[in-house]
Amino acid sequence: MSEEFALRVEQGLQLARRIYYGKGIAPPVVPDPPSSPENFLPTAITAYASITDPVAVDNPDVPSYQPYVHARCDPSALVPLQMLGIEMNIDCWLDTAFVTVTGRWRVHCVRPSKRFDCCVGVPMGEKGSFLGAEIDVLNNEKSYQTKLVTEDETSDFDNVHKDKDSRFFKSHIYTFKIPHVAGGSIFSVNVTWSQKLIYKDGKFHLNVPFRFPSYVNPIGKEIIKREKIVLNMNSCVSGGEIASSFTSHPLKIIHRVAGELSCEYEAEVPSWSRVDFGVSFTVSSGDLCGNVLVKSPSPWDSDDRGIFCLYLFPGTTKHTKLFKRRVVFVIDISASMKWKPLEDVKKALLECLAKLQAEDVFNIIAFNDEILEFSTSMEFATDETISAVTEWLDSNLIANGGTNMLLPLKQAMKLLEGSNIGVPLVYLVTDGSVENEREICHAMKESCSRNGKSISPRISTFGIGSFCNHYFLQMLARIGNGYYDGTNNTDSFEHQMSRLFEIASSTIVANTTFDALKLLRSVELFPCQVPDITLGDPLILSGRYKGEFPDEVELRGTLADMSCFTIELTVQKAKDIPLDKVYLILP
Repeated sequence: MSEEFALRVEQGLQLARRIYYGKGIAPPVVPDPPSSPENFLPTAITAYASITDPVAVDNPDVPSYQPYVHARCDPSALVPLQMLGIEMNIDCWLDTAFVTVTGRWRVHCVRPSKRFDCCVGVPMGEKGSFLGAEIDVLNNEKSYQTKLVTEDETSDFDNVHKDKDSRFFKSHIYTFKIPHVAGGSIFSVNVTWSQKLIYKDGKFHLNVPFRFPSYVNPIGKEIIKREKIVLNMNSCVSGGEIASSFTSHPLKIIHRVAGELSCEYEAEVPSWSRVDFGVSFTVSSGDLCGNVLVKSPSPWDSDDRGIFCLYLFPGTTKHTKLFKRRVVFVIDISASMKWKPLEDVKKALLECLAKLQAEDVFNIIAFNDEILEFSTSMEFATDETISAVTEWLDSNLIANGGTNMLLPLKQAMKLLEGSNIGVPLVYLVTDGSVENEREICHAMKESCSRNGKSISPRISTFGIGSFCNHYFLQMLARIGNGYYDGTNNTDSFEHQMSRLFEIASSTIVANTTFDALKLLRSVELFPCQVPDITLGDPLILSGRYKGEFPDEVELRGTLADMSCFTIELTVQKAKDIPLDKVYLILP
């Protein structure tokens, strides 16, 4: 689907060569076909004219009288429209960013007597979730807005346009259609999405797609190109300071108080931004810190229970001794993993092994219809052993056969039974789905609950591709009190897979408990078990409750030396923090 979209854009750029811009005005440079057609996919919000009749492609102001074309485009060609202005507003709350982008475009490539649909492509950042769009077509004073409704609810709305073309054609790119826009029209689009910030080495990192290709720059010397970015960061930490250590665009501080920082970038530019917007910042330095935020339900909320969110940032000084790691990697080598996916998994696996210390132990189980073990027992992560793994992976991991997931998971649990040292971890990587998901979940739940050790095995899962049952992998990770991540992009996922392992294996406090929940009349918690505290990610719990939180609550757990850990967190009212939007609030 994404390749087809890219080919339609390439065809649209070829059609755009028909446009005459006037005497002495050079047309935009159309790039040569790239090595991969997907290089024509949008790298920032982009609007296109969806052309079915090539004859209609012309300058709406200066007709060029091009030769008639006896053909139609099926599917339609996508001509990138010239962008007249761009503004972006970003609000960061804890580990979530809400991004609102407003752009203006002109249908510069269609005769004024013709009307075609326009398509808008919206690429988003880490775990992006599209929230809505508003469209204003200025020439005919038409406006549109999106609303998420069920099929049954559509009858309750007048003038509903069912856009079957609105969809994700890649996991991070959403497209939608604007119907029947006349040539020469100017329209504005306001889109909003949420995305996650990446937490690494004590810093939050935000990256928002903001790279515009040269062919969307407007033609004409008198057209002023102005881009603007407003960034608001809110740590929610009482007295915590926000310090920025990297920005891709020159930001000017416009407001700073404890726990809040607002910056702005605005410039008149010769061409639109050619780099993504990125920023890295610290919320606080030093030890673990956090709070519990509570909020009453809004008058429009159908649920009368209160909302709460507990968050804890790992810090960088104390409590940073990691638990020793006992890891079993369970790797899918079924036929669907053939060629690049399996090769990328091998690279990521070696990257994960490089993060282990010599006193950590590991094993690898590859599976299809049967299982293949690197060793019959757990091995220390020495240089010699990892060197042997490299040879073993090249010689033995060949994709073929079906997918029997239960057998290797049971074997992984057996391998982890022999020791009380460290945090036992099963790291499952697969691109498939199986028919016995319930049986697997039940078996893993029994294995984790009946384990007599002080720390039960954790299960983390990574799913690859659109045919993988990602929901099942999420459930499996919740049962194992671990972490899940996945991707539909099979072209590049090594870093994502390696990062998930870093989060899952950098435990500093295990068996975490939040006893204040017992004082409430009722509570629903997400995730349903309190995760371990790791250096790789903030601990965040959210949910609904009835009752009264005390002024202070305690979070308890076990440190790497098996001593007790306790931290007191202040309970605060979240006055201006949109908890109902930032986190999953259970219905």
